[in-house]
Amino acid sequence: MAEPASPAVPVYSVGDLLTGLRGLLEDRVGRVWIVGEVSNLHRAASGHAYFTLKDDAGQIRAALFRSAARRLAFEPENGLEVLVYGDITLYEPRGDLQVVVRELEPRGDGAVRLAFEQLRRRLEAEGLFDPERKRALPAALRRIGVVASPTSAALRDVLEVTRRRCPALPIRLAPTRVQGVGAEFEIARALESLAAHGDVDVVLLVRGGGSLEDLAAFNTEVVARAIADAPVPVVSGVGHEVDVSIADLVADCRAPTPSAAAELVAPDRAELRRLLRRDWGRLGRAMGAVLERVSARLGRERDAVRMLSPTARLAARRARLAELGRALPRALTVGLEARRARLATAAPGLPRVAQGRVARSRSALAEAAARLESLSPLAVLGRGYALVRRERDGAIVRSAADVGQGEHLSVRVASADLRALVESVEPR
Repeated sequence: MAEPASPAVPVYSVGDLLTGLRGLLEDRVGRVWIVGEVSNLHRAASGHAYFTLKDDAGQIRAALFRSAARRLAFEPENGLEVLVYGDITLYEPRGDLQVVVRELEPRGDGAVRLAFEQLRRRLEAEGLFDPERKRALPAALRRIGVVASPTSAALRDVLEVTRRRCPALPIRLAPTRVQGVGAEFEIARALESLAAHGDVDVVLLVRGGGSLEDLAAFNTEVVARAIADAPVPVVSGVGHEVDVSIADLVADCRAPTPSAAAELVAPDRAELRRLLRRDWGRLGRAMGAVLERVSARLGRERDAVRMLSPTARLAARRARLAELGRALPRALTVGLEARRARLATAAPGLPRVAQGRVARSRSALAEAAARLESLSPLAVLGRGYALVRRERDGAIVRSAADVGQGEHLSVRVASADLRALVESVEPR
């Protein structure tokens, strides 16, 4: 059993011991570079990341705080071998030895290559590389926008190509740095400035070749989203033909070089002349065909108007009358001959028909005469009746009220006219 500590030997509390050890580590060891593999990676909601850095011989905990994590060009992953620069310290609440990470770089391909692959996978998953969202280059241009370094060979190549192919085509330059810290933000602002002008139909984003580190600004999310948000098609001509950047993948069209980008959008004036001559010929032929159709239609309408005039109508009537005059004798001859033929056919039966009609007419006449005789006033008088009139006015006497005593009357019987004098009137 251990003996109790003598008064001359110091006794520490756990907290004091850990505090002393932390100070000793920070003073004597300080910041170091460590190589190891990332494992047990955990990202907190605060933006901090915690992981274990290990190798075959041991392990140490590591803390990557949010301020340092924002400066990284890649995302740490489990199983990734990294080079860590940080402060060796002690986390007192658990007594854990740990390193507070200040800088973090992947081993192998390097941070730039890893950042490129991680960003490419993420943007591809969002659909920014899909062919369906790519826009076609305009057939007719008012002005080309160019995002490039104002002193770069890439810009000179673009200007040379456009002067050769179509010198009258205007170019609006949005100058920017194309490499270095913060260049990606300048490139994005240059793209936005061209969109703000609203007078360019296509944008060329160009830069000469270089290493992956030189092209780092074109492999950033900010440039990728600025290209995707551009209101007009963007042609990326970054680096040489073998260089492929994130900007190339997002752009509506990728050209292997800046010169090729200019070739894609600048129309060839020789080809324009050929197309103009072709279209001019087509226009002339189309106009000729239209004029022929219009002339024919006008001729038809002119003839129609002439036919509607009184003179034309009178001439038409005269022609019709002449035609009818020529046809009338023929029609009369034909009609007369037809009637003669019918008459010749019907002639043998005509006497019988005539005799029958005469007999029927005589019978009807006798019957009508008998009816007329029966209705004649003279027949009535023959049966003993008389027709009495007043001599003074010739009015027929129908009642006792029509005559008075001493009235002279004219009386007609069947065979004589009598004169009478009324001696008295005796009504019945």
